[in-house]
Amino acid sequence: MITVNLYYTGENGSARAFAEEMVRAGVVDAIRAEDGNLRYEYFYPMDDPETVLLIDQWRDQAAIDAHHASPMMAEIAALRDKYDLHMKAERFVSDDSGLPEKDMKFIKR
Repeated sequence: MITVNLYYTGENGSARAFAEEMVRAGVVDAIRAEDGNLRYEYFYPMDDPETVLLIDQWRDQAAIDAHHASPMMAEIAALRDKYDLHMKAERFVSDDSGLPEKDMKFIKR
């Protein structure tokens, strides 16, 4: 599993407006329906009103490559340009081992 955290940053609320339009236009639902998409969710950092965090999770690199090759990417790029967003990306590859038992004592169930 591959998780990509994308931080969209703009000015005057443009990052949040971008995320809202992605949802309203149905782009988010279309991405979530793509083969291999496991998660696609936006979050707002409490200490930075001009940034939106997207957690984008995929089964494998082939699923990400198919997503990037889809016509939907042109629509996403156009919206990014419309809102003049800048991005930072972080990529994580899961080792599928889950949390170590010693860390589980800190998780309330």
